[in-house]
Amino acid sequence: MRISLAKLAHARSGDKGDAANCGVIAFKEEWYPIVRDALTTERVKKHFEGVCLGEVDRYELPNIWALNFVLHNTLGGGGTVSLKLDAQGKTIASAMLMMEIDVPDSLVV
Repeated sequence: MRISLAKLAHARSGDKGDAANCGVIAFKEEWYPIVRDALTTERVKKHFEGVCLGEVDRYELPNIWALNFVLHNTLGGGGTVSLKLDAQGKTIASAMLMMEIDVPDSLVV
């Protein structure tokens, strides 16, 4: 079954210079492995194709059921110099949650 990531997690994003920073936190501990396995750096990079022009780093925080992503070369130079509408990366979390992921058919959301 394929569902929106927003059904399993919430997210928060912001800027770190020219990089966007996005934390994704599973709503339930048992959903964390599903989120962790679905959100690879390659998958996130593909999801943000044309927006993220650099590498994607992923950090796992299993004790809080979370992943943190740093999307390099995403904000057009950063908040003070960028001409992008979202120079501080605040919409990255919403865009991340729109990603559709495969989940087991037995998952009850």
